[in-house]
Amino acid sequence: MKAVVYRGPGELSYQDVELPTIGSGEILVRVRAALTCGTDVKTYQRGHHLMKPPMPFGHEFAGDIVQVGDGVSAFGEGMAVVAANSAPCLSCFYCHKGRQNLCEDILFNWGAFAEYIRVPARIVEHNVYQIPHGLSYEEAALLEPLACVTLGNEAACISAGDCVVIAGGGGPIGLMHLQLAINDGAAQVVVIDLKDGRLELACELGATRVINPTTEDPAAVVNELTAGRGADVVIETAGVPEVWKMALALARKGATVVMFGGCPSGTQISLDTGMVHYGELTVKGVFHHTPRTVEKALHLLSEGVVRGGPLINARVPLQQVEQALKAVMQGDAAKVAVIP
Repeated sequence: MKAVVYRGPGELSYQDVELPTIGSGEILVRVRAALTCGTDVKTYQRGHHLMKPPMPFGHEFAGDIVQVGDGVSAFGEGMAVVAANSAPCLSCFYCHKGRQNLCEDILFNWGAFAEYIRVPARIVEHNVYQIPHGLSYEEAALLEPLACVTLGNEAACISAGDCVVIAGGGGPIGLMHLQLAINDGAAQVVVIDLKDGRLELACELGATRVINPTTEDPAAVVNELTAGRGADVVIETAGVPEVWKMALALARKGATVVMFGGCPSGTQISLDTGMVHYGELTVKGVFHHTPRTVEKALHLLSEGVVRGGPLINARVPLQQVEQALKAVMQGDAAKVAVIP
């Protein structure tokens, strides 16, 4: 089959590889749509500690089952399915604590940028779903990132009437956070991003105010909107240390700040201890997803709470994955659907 192989930072190859063979409990899926992801972009730019090249690439996908392994009873050939990119062990310390996203033996699956992908048994058991009627392959492929956003949304504890700021929020992750904040009843959802095109899309999806920091001071705007107090909830989605610091500065006393974006390894920020202590800030880091948020994300997509279509604004064939990643890097696309 044809597939895209990751060979290191800045290097992908489109080539022939062996069709995967499946074992007991596994399924083989013909990929109908795979999506670019921020993790793909970071890996392409600077590498990733989980990526040991050469290796298969891509992890957000939906498609049709073409083969099922022994012991698989919940799924059959021809069924349209979507799968998350990982599954926890359910037996380690963190799994027993209900923090499956921090599993000590989490199993990841890569290789969505290909004509076919093998889904391991553990993922088949916990994180594969039949695509609901009316949901396209492309929209269904948003399952994994939305499952992560769902976990972050829960950590934010948004209440009706809140002012929510999404810093770095014009990308697909921020735009999903935007839609969930609106669904939670937030009175104001402010999106901050450097790209005007992304901010226009945020407005279309319901943002009450957008800010480009190159032309406006985010702190001044947020203070004006909140009588000088600051935001009730701030969600950082850029994965940039400077934006982490901005997120803390935009929060009111007693606010919740969710650090959703992963910064480069080894980076640090300084904290105003008085702000955290006397201001009683709650600062939360959020990583990955759990089987529960994967299932919840599928309902959010199928019920239209999160609109996936507007987040996918380009489509390319498999051999153009590298061009797709560059389009995302340049801000010309939120997500690109790769159609093998």
